[in-house]
Amino acid sequence: MKRFFVLVLALGFIFAGCAEKQVVKPEQPATQETAQKAAAPEAKAEPAPVAAKEEPKRVETVPVKEVVEAKPAMTTLENIHFDFDKYDIRDDAKPVLRGVSDWLVKNKSSKMLLEGHCDERGTNEYNLALGERRAKSTRDYLVSSGVGKDRLDMISFGEEKPLCKEQNEECWQKNRRVQFIIKNAAEGSRK
Repeated sequence: MKRFFVLVLALGFIFAGCAEKQVVKPEQPATQETAQKAAAPEAKAEPAPVAAKEEPKRVETVPVKEVVEAKPAMTTLENIHFDFDKYDIRDDAKPVLRGVSDWLVKNKSSKMLLEGHCDERGTNEYNLALGERRAKSTRDYLVSSGVGKDRLDMISFGEEKPLCKEQNEECWQKNRRVQFIIKNAAEGSRK
């Protein structure tokens, strides 16, 4: 969570410092008194006081290169999906899992929570067990890629946290997933 706030703060600096905009104030319209003085030929026109132009305030910005190097290489992790009533790792999930594995190898102090999810079909008990099997097969794949088992926690939500609530195959496919949640080392001991 701390890395998330650092990332948000860094992105704020990037966007705040991307383009310097100079504010130009429009000229004040002439007041009625000034208009009367200008219209009267016998009145001597007094020069209007000239205000010193203020320099625009400069905001110190962080160079983009520094921010990019400070954030983790992977901040958003793509979900992997499963076929109906299955917990086998599909071929389309393997590149995602390789990316997750590479990120974990590079970020040795990070831990990850693997959340197993199901579509709404089946009983609550069955879906909780299926979600756990999906998380376990994902963990086993990551461990075989060189990630320590102690850095991967698992939880099953079954059908309780759907991404999509429509009742069609496209929606159910989105719900049959494992989600990856990055945890910092302090959170690693809690589930």
